[in-house]
Amino acid sequence: MAQETAPEQQSGLRRDLSGRQVGMIAIGGAIGTGLFLGSGLAISIAGPAVIIAYAVAAFAALALAFALAEMIVVHPEAGGFGAVVQRYLGGLPGFVSRWIYWAAQVVNIGSEVIAAGLYVQFWYPQLPLWMPVVAFSLLMLAVNFAAVRFFGEFEYWFAMIKVVTIVVFIGLGVFYIFFGLPGQEPAGVGALTEHDGFLPNGIGAVWLALTVVTFSYLGTEAVSITAAESRNPGRDVPRAARGMVLRLALFYVLGMLVVVSILPWNEVSSSGEVTESPFVRLFSMVGIPAAAGIMNFVVLTAALSAMNTNLYITARMTHSLAMDGYAPRWFAKVSGNGVPRRALVLSAAGLALAAALAVFAEDSAFPMLLGLALFGALVTWLMIFASQLVFRRRRAAEGLPPSPVRLPGAPVTTVLAMLFVAAVLLTTPFTEQFNTAWKAGVPFVVVLCVAYYVIHRRRAAEPDSEVESTQSSD
Repeated sequence: MAQETAPEQQSGLRRDLSGRQVGMIAIGGAIGTGLFLGSGLAISIAGPAVIIAYAVAAFAALALAFALAEMIVVHPEAGGFGAVVQRYLGGLPGFVSRWIYWAAQVVNIGSEVIAAGLYVQFWYPQLPLWMPVVAFSLLMLAVNFAAVRFFGEFEYWFAMIKVVTIVVFIGLGVFYIFFGLPGQEPAGVGALTEHDGFLPNGIGAVWLALTVVTFSYLGTEAVSITAAESRNPGRDVPRAARGMVLRLALFYVLGMLVVVSILPWNEVSSSGEVTESPFVRLFSMVGIPAAAGIMNFVVLTAALSAMNTNLYITARMTHSLAMDGYAPRWFAKVSGNGVPRRALVLSAAGLALAAALAVFAEDSAFPMLLGLALFGALVTWLMIFASQLVFRRRRAAEGLPPSPVRLPGAPVTTVLAMLFVAAVLLTTPFTEQFNTAWKAGVPFVVVLCVAYYVIHRRRAAEPDSEVESTQSSD
């Protein structure tokens, strides 16, 4: 059987991430703009019943986290899930999954920096959107250019801010619902049913909202990318995956429950544009402007945290592709401090895209970026689940022991999660917000398939040669 752990010197990456940093990086990728700003779109589609959508999507995301942990604890190598997909599904799926995920996350980076700019406009409405977009882009690039231990520490505290504040937000929201706040009567839960009922747009709208809601959970797979730089991946990756179970349920489901219990759903996105977080709008509505400003700062740090993590992910994904010969080997080289800076520069293309959209399509930039990112991420999820099925079957056939971390209920859980993700993917053409994602996604997959076979034939025609050293002093 192939070696299960890629040696550090093979990739040039350094195992400098501590367990607490790995856990917070996972949170940084999973909780960001999709919850704080994108949730406004989901609420406007499904109304208070958006709670159901968040709860259903949570099961798929949690299944993904455990499926990944089950495989990555055995294969803690550079490339995370992309390398595992290649190992168990073959070269083409490994190539497509990594490149399409790279594209999805590059677009996602753009959506996060656009959201960060929108949050700044909460304080400075007249500020051109491109200014904070450029400033935040340069800041996050600088953080990612530093040694991975500095990145991990920066991300740890960034993610900690939003974790602590969301817990406080939920606590205050529950207190306001049942006991009221100074100068405010208890809100109760009337908003859940007072505005055309709990299902104002019908059960079909809840399903359509799942396209937006599922986007909120994208980033769950980030924990697998840290394996090659974790000091103890066998311990840290499973622990981070388990920790996401409680946090996802708490932050997404309870967070949305608080929002739609207090804030009339039909006022969340009444203008038809996504320009303000419903979390911030809630505090503004109850007359606590200071709290609204604080919450706006928190959702700003959440967007920057997710952006920071996604830059890390895309750079490592590019590095992994270059290591396997599926991207120019120039991108496989790392700096003296173990950072794939050349791959990071390529991944910064998402920031350039965001800056351009901020100038030329300010009002529609965020929904457009949401749709473009969704297709690639859902296809990647399907490949991860398929890999886990093959992983279990192959280990059983070879008489190897099960992984120390196992997805409960698999393979039934895996198949159900795959059916859910496939159904959401097939729904995207029928939604106004995301029909462009399908139109762009399918041609992109075709282009990737053609590119793979061209590269594969070219490599087969070349004489065998060793992969050049990935170390350099960029």
